[in-house]
Amino acid sequence: MHIWLQDFRYAMRMLRKNAVLTVVMAASLAIGIGANSAIFSVVDTLLLRPLPYPQPDRLANVWLHSPGLGIFRDWPSPGEYIDLQKENHSFEQMALAQSRTVVLTGREQPERIDALRAQSTLLEMLGAKPLMGRLLLPEEDTPGKPTVAILSYRAWRKLFNSDPGILGKSITLDGKPFIVAGVLQRDFMISSEVMPSEEPLDKLDVFLPLPLAADAEQKRGDENYNILVRLKPKVSVQQAQADIDLIASRVREKDKRDATFGMHLVTLQEQVVGDVRRALLVLLGSVSLVLLIACANVANLLLTRTAGREKEVAIRTALGAGWQRIARQLLTESILLALVGGAAGLLVAQASLYAVRKINPGDIPRLEDIGLNGTVLWFTFGVSLATGILFGLAPVWRAIHLDLNNSLKAGGRSGQSDGGFRLRRHRLRGLLVVSELTLSLMLLIGAGLLVRSFVRLQSVPPGFSTAGVLTMQIAANDPKYRDEKAVMNFYREIDQRVSRLPGIRSEGQVSALPLAGAVGWGGIHLEGYTLPPGRELQVDIRTASPDYFRAMEIPLIQGRFFSEHDTAEMPQVVIIDEKFAQRFWPNDNPIGKHLWFDPKKPYTIVGVVGVVKQYGLETDGKIATYFCQQQNAETGMFLVARSSSDTTPPSAAIVREIHEVDPTAVVYGVRTMQDRLYDSLARQRFASTMLGAFASFALLLAAVGLYGVMSYLVSQSTRDIGVRIALGARPGDILGMVVREGMELSAVGIAAGLVGAAIVTRVMASLLFGISAMDVATFAMVPAILAAVAFAATAIPALRATRVDPIVALREE
Repeated sequence: MHIWLQDFRYAMRMLRKNAVLTVVMAASLAIGIGANSAIFSVVDTLLLRPLPYPQPDRLANVWLHSPGLGIFRDWPSPGEYIDLQKENHSFEQMALAQSRTVVLTGREQPERIDALRAQSTLLEMLGAKPLMGRLLLPEEDTPGKPTVAILSYRAWRKLFNSDPGILGKSITLDGKPFIVAGVLQRDFMISSEVMPSEEPLDKLDVFLPLPLAADAEQKRGDENYNILVRLKPKVSVQQAQADIDLIASRVREKDKRDATFGMHLVTLQEQVVGDVRRALLVLLGSVSLVLLIACANVANLLLTRTAGREKEVAIRTALGAGWQRIARQLLTESILLALVGGAAGLLVAQASLYAVRKINPGDIPRLEDIGLNGTVLWFTFGVSLATGILFGLAPVWRAIHLDLNNSLKAGGRSGQSDGGFRLRRHRLRGLLVVSELTLSLMLLIGAGLLVRSFVRLQSVPPGFSTAGVLTMQIAANDPKYRDEKAVMNFYREIDQRVSRLPGIRSEGQVSALPLAGAVGWGGIHLEGYTLPPGRELQVDIRTASPDYFRAMEIPLIQGRFFSEHDTAEMPQVVIIDEKFAQRFWPNDNPIGKHLWFDPKKPYTIVGVVGVVKQYGLETDGKIATYFCQQQNAETGMFLVARSSSDTTPPSAAIVREIHEVDPTAVVYGVRTMQDRLYDSLARQRFASTMLGAFASFALLLAAVGLYGVMSYLVSQSTRDIGVRIALGARPGDILGMVVREGMELSAVGIAAGLVGAAIVTRVMASLLFGISAMDVATFAMVPAILAAVAFAATAIPALRATRVDPIVALREE
């Protein structure tokens, strides 16, 4: 123990003695270790740590899909739920649920709340416990029971000021009274990742019963529900999938669904993580490469310091110190340095996670759960320890292979004994620099691919103009709006009022705003088109007001927009997008053709508009239909207002006009269209920014490493350079000699990096848009940039070599 303490004290003295070098090395390690700890904390939360529900590995959701129609995830209906309930052999429990927005009234201001109508088994399956009162009861799963509401802790605290007497009180949701029967415990939460909805929701705050009537099995077209199941013990996901495949085949025959129709079981963990898994693993791999580069850099710096201690090591060895004693001392120094870097890395990790939360890339689930817990601390300690050993091996190897005679005769001027300006005499240093350049190039090419992909994605036209456009959502859920005429009059009056506001050029409404997360599609029939057996025609379905297209500047291709004459009393009309028209009438005029849901109520096509990127710039949506708002009333709409200039319209004035029409209407989600477009690219922007930052740091480390090796080589070869100059070598000869040595190293590193990048970038293919993982431009441009940086890092010590005074150099010898 005394020997270890002695090594520790000596290591502390050596680190303090070279304070500047210690700070540089610790900072490099802090960034590398901190980045690894930050990314690992995300990986731990999303991929390693179980969800906060009982036996989460047995929980799953059931989704519909029809790949032949381009539908890869669709919500099921109550009828399909009952089919599964009756016929499955794999589920221990099942629950049907439907999330939606409700409006809480009876207060000074109406409040929008995200609600979940669910069967009683759902809260039980997810382990909910009441703080007060009770949960939903099994008898409330059937009609005729008093309507009750269970509040989340957040809703109880925020909306009802933590009222201890809330139980038994009546609250009004969408104009209907509900009795508060319970408040859930603080730690229980259901997010939109657990219960995805057709409309954008956040966290569910009120839970209502979902009674199923006797005719629920016949409700097969209302496909906007969630089905949550718990697998029986010892039943695997694969076995359960085979079970529901048989049920889906019977449903397909019974309901005459598309030939590719099926049901898909998705574990709750996989659903919450979604497509973030691959991006996370790419980032984790990237920060691992950054840490390896930092280790190589620190190893090179330690080799430089060890070279200056060769006489000390030689004397200790000559006095009887074994190689194990020397190795332990050097490893103690490197491990202590790594632990210092790891401690500083925790601060870097904490700052990084804070920045991630501020940036909020939008697609990281459970973001509020991510933090530096005990697992992350142990990971950081382990990485620091392993890092210290890894970069400490280089000076240990150098020390135990020391030539005692040359070191003692050199009088402490290590390296001169090697003689000659050749990197082959410093193979370990050269290998470390080549490793840095190789890993840096792999990171740079990966970052270059993501940046080029992001730039390509940004250049995709969305199909509308975002400048000077303000958007907001309106929820008109008062009971009076069960009358379609009341809904139409409500939105018509809003149209008239808002369009008269100063600075407003045009205003409109739509049921599903592009890039807002709202979805809506369904099957239709088309005049003159007979569906093949076992196939359906699925289209995006949107409801729009007459001026919506002008407000969004969606171009008119053929026909006309909706007008004020397209009322409920007039023939039903529809507008289709250009993709629809090109698919079915590539050489004909679609105006005047008909489509329908019910053949007794056909819709006449009156216009063709441009294609809109509804779900993201990288996504090709389905063919789209727009139905006239004055003929198909919907209570919840998005309002779009375009200003007469590029400035944002006044939101307060618009909201005031809406509340003048109806004070009970709730207005929320007020955002500019430019903000929505910006946020729709959050995932791609985050990935390219993070990887770009890691790659830039790696490039800096590689340049410093190459510069350090070449500087060391020049300083250790002063005599040889002096001799060459004395024998007539010109400055250009010296410059060329040094640069050639450095660029030979760079060439080896770049060649190895290209091979490595060609292998590892394949895993990034799903993260790229518009370019391949072997993009020629990236693979040509990035190595050229690295070569230029390497040349600069080599040229600086080369220029210093040309200024060596041969008389001074030879006199010193």
